[in-house]
Amino acid sequence: MEFEKRKAATLASLQSEETDKSPKGTVDVPIIPLLNTLNSHPNYFTTSSCSGRISILSQPPHSKLKTKKKALGGTWLFITHDPADPDSVLNRLFRSESTRKDEQDNQNELVFRFEPLIIAVECKDLASAQSLVSKAIACGFRESGITNSSKRVIIAIRCSIRLEVPLGSSDEIMVSREYVRFLVGVANEKMEANRKRTEAFFLALQSESGGFLGPTPANGGTVADGEAELEARDDNAHSDSGSVEVPGCSLSVVEMAISGEPEENLFLWGHSACALEAKNQNGVLVFGGFGGIGRHGRRNHSWLVDPFSGTVKAINVESSPSPRLGHTSSLVGDFVFVIGGRSDPEKILSDVWVLNTSKNEWKFLECSGDVFPPRHRHAAAVVGSKIYVFGGLNNDKITSSLHVLDTDNLQWKELFVSGEHPCARHSHSMVACGSQLYIFGGYNGEQTLGDLYVFNIQTCKWKKEKAAGRSPHARFSHSMFVYRNYLGVIGGCPVRQHCQELAILDLKQSVWRHAKLESTSEDLFVRSTANIVGDDLVMIGGGASCYAFGTKFSKPMKINLLPLMSIDNNIKPVVGQRHAHHYEMVNSEKSGRFQDPQAEDAQSLTEALDLNFESDFPGENGIGQQVESYWILQLKRKYAKVGKDILKKFGWLDLGRKVYSRKGGLHICFPVNGKFSGVFKENKRPLTDLSEGESDHFVKPVIGEECLLNEVTCSKALDILKECGATKLADEVLEVRRAAKSPLKVMNEAVGSLIKDKGLPEELLEELPARWERLGDIVVLPATSFKNPLWDSMREELWPVIAKSVNAHRLARQGRVASNGTRDSTLEILLGDNGWVDHRENGILYSFDATKCMFSWGNLSEKLRMASLNCRDEIVVDLFAGIGYFVLPFLVRANAKLVYACEWNPHAVEALRRNVQANSVSDRCIILEGDNRTVAPKGVADRVCLGLIPTSEGSWVTAVRALR
Repeated sequence: MEFEKRKAATLASLQSEETDKSPKGTVDVPIIPLLNTLNSHPNYFTTSSCSGRISILSQPPHSKLKTKKKALGGTWLFITHDPADPDSVLNRLFRSESTRKDEQDNQNELVFRFEPLIIAVECKDLASAQSLVSKAIACGFRESGITNSSKRVIIAIRCSIRLEVPLGSSDEIMVSREYVRFLVGVANEKMEANRKRTEAFFLALQSESGGFLGPTPANGGTVADGEAELEARDDNAHSDSGSVEVPGCSLSVVEMAISGEPEENLFLWGHSACALEAKNQNGVLVFGGFGGIGRHGRRNHSWLVDPFSGTVKAINVESSPSPRLGHTSSLVGDFVFVIGGRSDPEKILSDVWVLNTSKNEWKFLECSGDVFPPRHRHAAAVVGSKIYVFGGLNNDKITSSLHVLDTDNLQWKELFVSGEHPCARHSHSMVACGSQLYIFGGYNGEQTLGDLYVFNIQTCKWKKEKAAGRSPHARFSHSMFVYRNYLGVIGGCPVRQHCQELAILDLKQSVWRHAKLESTSEDLFVRSTANIVGDDLVMIGGGASCYAFGTKFSKPMKINLLPLMSIDNNIKPVVGQRHAHHYEMVNSEKSGRFQDPQAEDAQSLTEALDLNFESDFPGENGIGQQVESYWILQLKRKYAKVGKDILKKFGWLDLGRKVYSRKGGLHICFPVNGKFSGVFKENKRPLTDLSEGESDHFVKPVIGEECLLNEVTCSKALDILKECGATKLADEVLEVRRAAKSPLKVMNEAVGSLIKDKGLPEELLEELPARWERLGDIVVLPATSFKNPLWDSMREELWPVIAKSVNAHRLARQGRVASNGTRDSTLEILLGDNGWVDHRENGILYSFDATKCMFSWGNLSEKLRMASLNCRDEIVVDLFAGIGYFVLPFLVRANAKLVYACEWNPHAVEALRRNVQANSVSDRCIILEGDNRTVAPKGVADRVCLGLIPTSEGSWVTAVRALR
């Protein structure tokens, strides 16, 4: 009742005509709708507020202060809650000498200030406060927090984009008019950023008033404690009116007793973790993150946690990755791959490191292929030997790209996808199950997400999943895992302290279920890591920082998941949309009329299956054996998918031979290895030739799900193949797959043969380059390549061999950029007629003579940033245009109204003229050839591109003059 009384009194005072205690005496108009939204909710009311202000404060100097109070008091010489007019500020600050003499005290200190929005809100209870603070932080008010005062729960919604600059005294201003104008400009930019955050917070409260803030009773009464389920829910998230809970299923959250190294080493967030299954190392490997013993900071330590004994062991290695957080760790075999992260607020990483867990050795990897832009707070999942990376954050840019790293050849590839693909996001989660990737939640820069997407790596197609049951509430910085045939979602932000639960997607039935988490402590699973070890879910790290309560880290926890097995016994199956095709397949098979819409003909099916059988090794039988010793497993076309999955799971597929079709595509023939024959001999259950039409066997429904193959035993797999009518036959058409070789290996073999023919020492092979770059169809070798004089004796034979091994028509060797003013390229063409190349990057064509113009690879992220700007109505001046590095992104992607391009290198100007024509933007580009200090326009630009700082210092004055 006390809360309701205080709220009633406060709202009555707001409606009163009397002035309040603020300098202006009334509520700031820009935030009245926001305050009304908060005050209309039964669990909140505002006690004070400010929409943000720019001011000049006149205050007594410290020397005259007699008390120990921090606040000096004073009066406002200037104040506004809107963007400030520079002339008005100057008029108030630089007054006439007579006006200053009339003032009583000319010694007051003058301080120029910008202060962002701050709202104090009293909350009915702690849960309501935590929900509101979480939403405020998600909208950019990162300094928001909670405090208790005389049993009252009060929060402050605030951020840190402040500005406070001393200007001098009332008697003497110590700064110039130009500097004051500069300060006003900075303050106005901060005011605009403050306005956008405030608007985002207001829209978030409005759009989620029924979910995040909880239900508001129709009669205007209050909601009893525990009745309001405080959660954030995406408007587009699928939900079902019938919530499917797990009957009688609650999971115990048990704190792990840590021994060995101090437990504080695991007080981290933004770290990575993966479960190891090596013979010599078992447990959860934890790397990096923010926190740790002593002063909290970014770490690069590696810890091995045994979840059964609770032992923590340090993995001491040399040359480990730099300290970071927001990266990912992915286990492929005995190797842990660490990708990206953030090493400091301005340095976002794109590097790849690998830890050999059998040798405890870190190694930096130099990857080739497509450019992988820097990112942190992304997500990664492993399928086979490939690591899939989606989303992430690079400063203010949020990405939706899907990259894959092939750990066999260390090549990045950006996938071009189709279907309903997810929007750009960060702080989401992603896991792999079979040949599918699942992505849930995250933050897109404006709102918290609660959507679930599935990506099929075979078809490269996204699909938005719509499962039955109550969807998990929207969240970011959460954890996701796969346990048997369940996908679990736990923790995240916004925090739901009094309604802890584990959301479970039954992949077999495509239905969401929810299990309650029982715990004796206040677990904060935000930015934690979740790993499955046996039947336990191991949660390590996580936490949050609050300005009122300080930093809180979560202790290592274990959750036993075995009680989830009671789900199938207690709830009847519910068929979701995702599995409709599977059940239709089973029923159609019974009637003998099954058709697979994804395989129109036998040839396309064979090719689709063939794409998945990638290996560098021949079949186990060896290529040298007779054809009669090779066997195939023949299956009817409709059972090809089931048979392929079984053969791959148990290692019975001969990867050295190709899949092919027979009898007009009615049958698919899978090459099997010696292991397959041995299993049948051992079980004394050989598959004999079955006459066609003997029986129309069908596959039981349980086999329709790839994720359930892990539960199928070898004996059961043989039964399934037999029911499918599988036939073991001698391979009459031996199609051997060529073992894939890396370009470096091909180069090594070809050059080795050439060296042997020339009678030169084999030590020369050690000088072969391990890396190279591609410019169009030119492969550019490092500047140090083939410098040994011994190579000169076979140059005519050497360069064609090198070009063929790297699949190039032209070959060049990099040189140093000339130290002259035009920074010419010294690239040397080794094979080919000329150096003109067409290089496409981010959808933009760059054409140039590589022997005369340099091409910068290091500014890719900056080019992407320029391209992401909105310059539709802007005039841009680029003082160092080159071949159009930034001119083209401004014109093609940022849609600049007009670009003045200054360049004094005639070779670069020639390329620039070609490029604006080739990209169809010549009508919006004026090329000014010569020294920019002479040819650059004046007073026309909304934006000036200065090139490399500080080497462009000689043109800084020119840049300022070019501005409007």
